[in-house]
Amino acid sequence: MTIGKIHSFESMGLVDGPGIRSVVFMQGCSLRCAYCHNPDTWSFQGGTEITPEELVKKISRFKPYFKKGGGVTFSGGEPLMQPFFLIETLKLCKEAGIHTAVDTAGYGEGKYNEILKYTDLVLLDIKHVNDEEYKKLVCQGKKGFDEFLETVQKSNTKIWIRHVVVPGITDSEEHIKKLAEIIRNIKNVEKIELLPYHTMGVQKYDKMGIEYKLSHLKSMDKEKVNKLEKILNNELRYYYCS
Repeated sequence: MTIGKIHSFESMGLVDGPGIRSVVFMQGCSLRCAYCHNPDTWSFQGGTEITPEELVKKISRFKPYFKKGGGVTFSGGEPLMQPFFLIETLKLCKEAGIHTAVDTAGYGEGKYNEILKYTDLVLLDIKHVNDEEYKKLVCQGKKGFDEFLETVQKSNTKIWIRHVVVPGITDSEEHIKKLAEIIRNIKNVEKIELLPYHTMGVQKYDKMGIEYKLSHLKSMDKEKVNKLEKILNNELRYYYCS
C-alpha cells in the first residue's frame, strides 16, 4: 500500500491554477528557498499520513465546485519528492474526471514522465535566471530545474510560469530581461505570473528556531512589480511578433 505525507489541505483555493481548486500541500522539499513561507513542509518528519484513495475521496467532495474549470493542485513543500504517491493519486484523479495541476520548482526524485502523463498543468516556479544566484537563493544549482523543464517540454504539458520578485535580488530590469530569454525557449506557456515577495511566513521561522535570511527585507512594492510585468511583456511581445 502506498502511503504519502501531506502537510495540509485547502478546499477552496483561488490562486493555484484555473478555477476553484482543492490544494494539497505535500510534505518534503530538497530546496531551502530564502523566502519560503512554509519551512514546516521541508522535513518528512512532519505531516499526516494518507493513502491515494483516501486523499482522492477527500478531493472528490469538492467536485461540484470544479465545474467551471477548477480541479486539484498538488503543492508543497515539493510534490515531486513523493513520486510514487503522486503518480497513484494523479491517476485516481484523472479516473474521477478531476483536472490536475502540479505546483513545482522542478526538484524531485524522478519518475517525471509518468507523473506528467496524468498532469494537465504544471505551475513552474523559476527561482532565478543563472546557476550561481540560484544556489545562493535556494541552496541548490539550476541543473535539477533544467532537467525537469526538459521533460515537461517533451511531454507537451501546459505550463504557467511563476517567478517571485524579491527586492534587490530578482527585481532589476536586467534580471527580468534575462527571465524573458528563458521563457522564450519554453513551449506551451499559457500564463506568466510575477509574484511579489512577502513576509507572511516569518513567524514560522521564529517558532521553529530557524534563521530567516531575508529578515532585512520589506515586502515587494506591488507598483514596481507591475512595471516589471510591462517590461517582461514587452520583451516577449517583441520576440513573438518579430
